[in-house]
Amino acid sequence: MKKKLLSLSVFALSVLLWSCGGSEKSTQEADTTQVDTTAQVEETPQVMEAKPKNIAEIAMADEANFSTLVTALSAAGLVEAVSGEEPLTVFAPTNAAFDAVGKDAVADLLKPENKEKLSKILTYHVVKGSVKSTDLKDGQEVETLQGGKLKVSIKDGKVMIGGANVVTADVEASNGTIHVIDKVLMP
Repeated sequence: MKKKLLSLSVFALSVLLWSCGGSEKSTQEADTTQVDTTAQVEETPQVMEAKPKNIAEIAMADEANFSTLVTALSAAGLVEAVSGEEPLTVFAPTNAAFDAVGKDAVADLLKPENKEKLSKILTYHVVKGSVKSTDLKDGQEVETLQGGKLKVSIKDGKVMIGGANVVTADVEASNGTIHVIDKVLMP
């Protein structure tokens, strides 16, 4: 009986040792497989990000706010000017700002015979370089492409330019900055 118990114990111990040895090899194989999988993931190419839009493209994409501005830029032949690579800052009046001027007055400005006048008004809203709201100082005057100057007023953290409120500041474009304003500026 002791011999049978001893033989059974030796057999059980042998099976136990053999099974432990096999699992070590399986663990190594699993680790190797995991490393190979990780290496494959690292070689996956990155997805390219979309190219930022220029000033004209941003305005055209926001028809609810800028359809009148886009129509005016087109009528004045200035779409290319705000689409180029030269950095510009545009103080962009909303549709509501143009509505405040009056529909008849805007319609008159859009006529071909008033192209020069419209161009002067629109270039009065544009400054060379990309100017962020944090670059503007109270009392500062910024020169426009039209040649006139716009006075900056900052009160309680709110920026005004030429008497218009900046309602959305620092809209970044690939070729500059847009500040949305609530008034059409007249030279």
